[in-house]
Amino acid sequence: MHKISARQCTLGGTVSFDGIGVHSATPITLVIKPAPAGSGYLISRTLEDGRVVGPVIADFSRVTRTTLCTTVDLGDSVSVATIEHVISALSGLGIDNAMISLNGPECPIMDGSAAPFVEAIIAKGLQVQVAMRKYIKILRTVTVRNNDSFAALEPYNGRALDLEIDFNNKTIGRQRMIFEWTPRRYVEDVSRARTFGCMKDAQVLRQAGYALGSSMENSIAIENDKILNPEPLRYQDEFVRHKLLDAVGDLALSGMPLYGRFKSYKGGHALNALVLTSLFANKANYEIVSADELPLAFDSLDDLPEGLDLKSYLRSVG
Repeated sequence: MHKISARQCTLGGTVSFDGIGVHSATPITLVIKPAPAGSGYLISRTLEDGRVVGPVIADFSRVTRTTLCTTVDLGDSVSVATIEHVISALSGLGIDNAMISLNGPECPIMDGSAAPFVEAIIAKGLQVQVAMRKYIKILRTVTVRNNDSFAALEPYNGRALDLEIDFNNKTIGRQRMIFEWTPRRYVEDVSRARTFGCMKDAQVLRQAGYALGSSMENSIAIENDKILNPEPLRYQDEFVRHKLLDAVGDLALSGMPLYGRFKSYKGGHALNALVLTSLFANKANYEIVSADELPLAFDSLDDLPEGLDLKSYLRSVG
């Protein structure tokens, strides 16, 4: 069984992915390897001249840009963009430590969701490590705002996300999802949700150097309140689920799992990063606690069957 315990976890083996960057359209190979306990999420990038920059710990303090994706600085004027889906898959499955390496400016977009990463990781299994997992327990509510948008972290006896979006588009509209985290719920209810965009914005974005690799193979395309993709939505409310998928990845840049509730209205990468900065600005907002101090009844993937064919499983639960 793929058991997640109160101890730290890493991958059971190395996984590799070949794809393109959704913004750069650059062919990219990404490799995720097991990492020692206490490592966190380490990222390195191999440049065209063969020089390797990193690894560095991916955390909120290294976030340099949040336009349409989350970008982290590796040092030496080198960065890696679109890390949120990969980090979301790791965090969503309860993996604490991993080494991420790639040879391009951003993580490959794959199908626009976290499912390809989740599938490969589960196929390799998870390795429970000796070290006890630690959590960041939210003690005081922290809220950041931008006009009518906001993101907040607040005390809560569990791990939950309450996220709402509101688009001036009939296809998307106003959607809300309240998500009590468990690895299985992440796999079933979040991991397959794809990124999305409106065709009216595509030309402007491409002129600005974004979405150069975007296609209906990796994004939900919307035009005049209609979905252009030939296949149906994976979830009826796939749009808010993808925003939640992004938030799981962005919030994992806290460095440890958050024990509390995240709330967001019309948020995104910028507010996700800003609420972490605000949280850590005052030590009275949080405390570091060991997993054995918390009621971790949710911490299990052991109800996913051994030898799971995740592709078939994900189709069946959709």
